[in-house]
Amino acid sequence: MFGGYDGRWLWITVFAVYAVEMVLRCFPSDYESMGCQKQFKKNFIPAIPDRPADRKALRASSWKSTVPVLVSWVLLNLLLIWLYEKAVFDWGIMILISLFYSVCDMICILFFCPFQTWMMKNKCCGSCRIYNWDYIMMFTPLTVVDNPFARGLVALSLLLLLRWELCYNLYPERFYEETNGSLSCANCREKLCHHKKQLRSFHRKLFRELQGIHGAGQNAER
Repeated sequence: MFGGYDGRWLWITVFAVYAVEMVLRCFPSDYESMGCQKQFKKNFIPAIPDRPADRKALRASSWKSTVPVLVSWVLLNLLLIWLYEKAVFDWGIMILISLFYSVCDMICILFFCPFQTWMMKNKCCGSCRIYNWDYIMMFTPLTVVDNPFARGLVALSLLLLLRWELCYNLYPERFYEETNGSLSCANCREKLCHHKKQLRSFHRKLFRELQGIHGAGQNAER
């Protein structure tokens, strides 16, 4: 898979697209989501003017939300890498898993995010503490793929992660709605949470209707 002459050009194309995206994430942009742009000074609006944030307390609270995500992600991918080492998976499967992760990333943004719902409890993607972890998560399976472009994607995503974490440790107040007014609902431009709420309402309504149909069918059988 992805081998030969045609495969080489496919690798080059994939690498170029993602490399450009990751490099652009390192600079302020009016076209990117506030989820990844909150790290920059230009997007910081003190929620309470003239009152400095307690950076130590903010850093401490971060561990409560990020550690469960980190542990679950590491354990999952250690299992996949173990299966690869045991020859249950080959490197083509690891590439497919990486592609699957990229689809899951879009699902998390548009429909449902297990990290948000079950672990971090953050309000929305805009206030997501791990927004820029997406690329390193996506490319984790590529760490075992012996290909220079795969290694390049992993390296760039790791650098993006390190930059994000460095910025967080220096300026944690930029990452929370309580301290950064840019992350308030009033200043939100994306309104993705409205879409998710509508989708959840639709699912609940559909579930109730299916339950009603099932109950009516059981009554008819009696």
